[in-house]
Amino acid sequence: MHLLNLIAARFETAKFHGKDRGATAVEYGPLVGLIAVALIATVILLGTELNRLFAAVQTKLAAVVVP
Repeated sequence: MHLLNLIAARFETAKFHGKDRGATAVEYGPLVGLIAVALIATVILLGTELNRLFAAVQTKLAAVVVP
C-alpha cells in the first residue's frame, strides 16, 4: 500500500508541474512580442541615423584625393 501512495503522490506532483510549464509559456508570449516590437523600432530609428552617418562618410571619402 505504501508503494501505491508513493506512485500516486509522484503522479500528482508531475501533473502540477505540467500545468506550471503551460502557464509560463503563455506568459513568455507577450514578453517575446514586446521585445520584437522594441527591436523593430530600434532598427527603424537607428537605421535612418546610420544611413546619414554612412552618407556623410562616403561624401568625405569621395573628396579625398589619393596620390
